[in-house]
Amino acid sequence: MFGREWSEPLGFAFAFALLLALWAIFSIVQNKESGPFSKALWSVLVLFVPIGGFLLWLLFGPKAPPK
Repeated sequence: MFGREWSEPLGFAFAFALLLALWAIFSIVQNKESGPFSKALWSVLVLFVPIGGFLLWLLFGPKAPPK
């Protein structure tokens, strides 16, 4: 399982994209200021377009309130 495929660039890129997508989904679901439709839309976008969806969420998603 953790043999040769982790040394290949595509295997590492897939694992990295998966971690980013999971982090984004967790953050989307935990956000208390977004409504359910917004959460569902962002989650679907991040799931179906992992790198692009993550970047869009990072740039245009809900921001933390200023302190």
